[in-house]
Amino acid sequence: GVLPRTLHVDEPSGEVDWDSGAVRLLTEARDWPSGEGRVRRAGVSSFGISGTNAHVIVEEAPEEDALPEPDSGDVVPWVLSARSAEALREQAARLASVAGGLNVVDVGWSLASTRAAFEHRAVVVGGDREELLGKLSSVSGVEVGVGVGAGGGVVLVFAGQGCQWVGMGRELLGSSPVFAESMRECAAALSPFVDFSVVDVLGSAGELGRVEVVQPALWAVMVSLARVWRSWGVPVAAVVGHSQGEIAAATVAGALSVGDAARVVALRSRLIAERLSGLGGMVSVALSRERVVSLIAGVPGVSVAAVNGSSSTVVSGEAAGLERVLAACVSSGVRARRIDVDYASHSVQVELIREELLGVLDGIVPRSGEIPFVSTVT
Repeated sequence: GVLPRTLHVDEPSGEVDWDSGAVRLLTEARDWPSGEGRVRRAGVSSFGISGTNAHVIVEEAPEEDALPEPDSGDVVPWVLSARSAEALREQAARLASVAGGLNVVDVGWSLASTRAAFEHRAVVVGGDREELLGKLSSVSGVEVGVGVGAGGGVVLVFAGQGCQWVGMGRELLGSSPVFAESMRECAAALSPFVDFSVVDVLGSAGELGRVEVVQPALWAVMVSLARVWRSWGVPVAAVVGHSQGEIAAATVAGALSVGDAARVVALRSRLIAERLSGLGGMVSVALSRERVVSLIAGVPGVSVAAVNGSSSTVVSGEAAGLERVLAACVSSGVRARRIDVDYASHSVQVELIREELLGVLDGIVPRSGEIPFVSTVT
């Protein structure tokens, strides 16, 4: 520690016996080492010509136990930004010099949530302190680019069923008033159509295993997450959804009201559970769409359900046909896995509920949204 010099004192007062050693005037800063077993305390006084008379006693903070580092495999981002490339490199160097003894998650949180975002940016990602510091040190020697399209906002992507996990959103319920209020609004909108609360089922593996529960829960969580992002000032340029994620995307875009969207997701998932459950399934195949089409050409009742990437295609259909697809993949060394559902989404089987679904959703009128909605099927 350091004891700062006393301000505005040129000559010590003659009214004090400075030679006794009991009191010493700090005419310049001096080191203040910590004593063994002793806590450092200091009195700070302020006396003003108008009558100010204040005195504060301060004490050094106790040392905190070091927090454990995140488990191996977790990835932590450290985000930096500055008004110039040189300032960004200097900031990276300063952070590298002080972050050696800090918890990497705390550093990442503080950088992301407490600092302004400027035009020149960099991010380092690592699984532990050593990796992060190594990458951080390299920032000072690289060419830093200016943020591109900073005024264009971001695109929010809403996933389909399968992205859920037990406990999703529960921490945010206690830490984010925006998220909690949105979840309560979604739960109220769903209440005429379901016999559960989406707030209560987030921690139940059994409940989230039911299609008529998990799809409304995912819708509520995704809509609420979008509201959190927007409350932080994130500009949304467009939304896109996959499968039932399009319901959440339409809600955030403003094309569906919360009440209408709740009706769609609740009644649609209920019909899937009541009419389609047990009739089929889905399989993810690590091949391109073209190769999967050839693979299933001789398999009746199976079709391409979704193209998730250049080498990731989902097929759906009757259980017997899917067994043939899995066997063919095993024999040819192609990675494939059965998706944990007992119905064939995005297949001809959904035509079985078409008319009934149109009936229960009669009266819903799409609105003109305020955010562009990008379709994944047109």
